[in-house]
Amino acid sequence: MLLGYYMHDFSPFVIRFTDSVKIHWYGLAYVLGFYLTYRVMRFLAQKGLSEIKPEAVADFITMVAVFGLVLGGRLGYLLLYNFDEFIHAPWIVFMLWQGGMAAHGGIAGTTLFCGWYAWKHKISWAGIGDSIVCGAPLGIFLGRIANFINGELFGRVTAMPWAMKFPTELQHEDFVKQGGDPALAYEVHQRGLQNSPDIIAYFEKYRGGRAELETILHPRHPSQLYEALGEGLLLSAVLIFIRLRFPRLRQGIIAGLFFILYAIARIALEYVRQPDSGSAMIMGLTKGQFFSTFMFIVGGVFIAYGIIWGKSPPGPAAVAAPVPEKS
Repeated sequence: MLLGYYMHDFSPFVIRFTDSVKIHWYGLAYVLGFYLTYRVMRFLAQKGLSEIKPEAVADFITMVAVFGLVLGGRLGYLLLYNFDEFIHAPWIVFMLWQGGMAAHGGIAGTTLFCGWYAWKHKISWAGIGDSIVCGAPLGIFLGRIANFINGELFGRVTAMPWAMKFPTELQHEDFVKQGGDPALAYEVHQRGLQNSPDIIAYFEKYRGGRAELETILHPRHPSQLYEALGEGLLLSAVLIFIRLRFPRLRQGIIAGLFFILYAIARIALEYVRQPDSGSAMIMGLTKGQFFSTFMFIVGGVFIAYGIIWGKSPPGPAAVAAPVPEKS
């Protein structure tokens, strides 16, 4: 069987104790993302390339995770993608177990929190930004991998040989637009089939098995993997390389590069990603592309600040001796 006909069958759960007690890959991705960001920031702090001292990085990451990324990501999703439901039931912002996070919201929330932290501790906001953006894309990488495991945010229909088939397509309006049976899509919805294993199990028990399911699904771009590499792993590698290669680069420039390079990657890769069901286009762009255009402005402001007013990182001499980590 060609890779283009591979059918996604990953479970969204790392482990499932009961129907109500389970560990999701998405939650694990967040935890690992925070840890990797912490390791990168601590590494840079020990080299004098951050205004945050090594011993303060752990507390900073904990606070930015809760008040910046999680809260910002949740609010961003509700305001940008689910505003009608949010305005009628604002308490759903606390229902994190129901899913729904937006990368743009997480980035905005983290940026604002870093601004507050810099003001409170009287250090450079741009300097904090230069450090956190080097590690944060690793969290984006893991988040996109979790999207792939969940079978969500898949790509557009394609004939490329590495295309994949996602059973969760049956939940998406594009299945019917591509000629799929609307009665089947309605049946899947009514039965509450949320993930690939459940949909496959349903076909094996009540219909023609995996063979029938494969014939009705459309090969699609695994756009989650493209975004994991472009918005995550590659972006982090580039920024860490620049930070280490040019240690005296003025504060703010690397943060600005993050916003611009992320926007370029997001806009480009959205062309192969299937827009969410019911998602309206804005000026011919998907919502993800449209909101990313504003990141060029933010990035430009950070770079201009760095060139005009930015200072160089404190350097190794300004860093206190690293505090040994507790075992």
